[in-house]
Amino acid sequence: MPRGKGICYDPRRRPREGAGKERMAGTSIENPVFLVGAERSGTTALRLMLDHHPRVAWKYEFELSVEFLPREGGWPAMSAYHDWLENHRVFRASGLTLDRSLDYPGLMNDFMRQIRETNGKPITGTTVHLHFDRILRIWPQARFIHLVRDPRDVAKSVIGMGWAGNVWVGVEVWIEAEGLWDNLRAELSPDRHIELQFESLMTQPEAELRRLCDFLGIEYDPAMLRYPEHTSYDAPDPNLVYQWKTKQTPREIQLVESRCAAHLVRRGYALSGHPPVEVTPAMMAALRAQDKRERVKFGIRRYGLSLVVQGYLARRLGLKGWERAVDRRVQAITQKHLK
Repeated sequence: MPRGKGICYDPRRRPREGAGKERMAGTSIENPVFLVGAERSGTTALRLMLDHHPRVAWKYEFELSVEFLPREGGWPAMSAYHDWLENHRVFRASGLTLDRSLDYPGLMNDFMRQIRETNGKPITGTTVHLHFDRILRIWPQARFIHLVRDPRDVAKSVIGMGWAGNVWVGVEVWIEAEGLWDNLRAELSPDRHIELQFESLMTQPEAELRRLCDFLGIEYDPAMLRYPEHTSYDAPDPNLVYQWKTKQTPREIQLVESRCAAHLVRRGYALSGHPPVEVTPAMMAALRAQDKRERVKFGIRRYGLSLVVQGYLARRLGLKGWERAVDRRVQAITQKHLK
């Protein structure tokens, strides 16, 4: 993944994994629903549609539930997790209360309980883009909504966020997310997951939302499409689909397809018809170098040279207090640029 590499400060940098093991919690929310997929795939728009249903409460990005989980299993050291969580931009804006007496699964279920009780709706869900294959450790009976978007559009959108410097690197978020979904879907029965395409959601939103409501066991409500009245997001727009056809060069399209052509086709998307291109080791090195340069330039434009340098030095010198202070300033700037 491109995020967190190089000297450009990345406010979404992942935490180190903990080593501790904690006892399992008691009461569990049995069937939470998770919206998963690559970042820049339209998950925010779908989350707003879901949250505007009278019977559904949907929370934005909930990576904080899985980012700190050790890969090999078990639970993280709670003291380290508490420290990381209190500096987490999404958590600080969430309104959730941290109960330090709970073990890890107990705390995650308590967060879900708070979401449900705050909204007073019977169906509770959140969005997770990273490590969502780990969700079943906490909620073995969870259900999943998988949203996929054409990776050529995802790659370009990732560049616009400053997370990558070219489409060849930008498409990595899509490749990783779709690989995670393939692994997770293999563990789920058909009644526990549904798959939607961003393109269909934009061109025939009511039909897709009706299908989604059937999966959730509720009736479709027109309020789902009235979210523009209460948010800064626009209504579903067919002009947002397949933008790569007019906004990318043939070379950019070839670079994306060189990395994920087979997976792209398996997800129901057609290849462009441009001749395949082989990315040699020399080309790969040049693309990585360009990615690093462009992300540094983006960071300087958005956060200023001083803040970028401070973040780099704080991390290299291991000065955690300084790093946290810089992190909060960067996150505040990031928040202003979020739609």
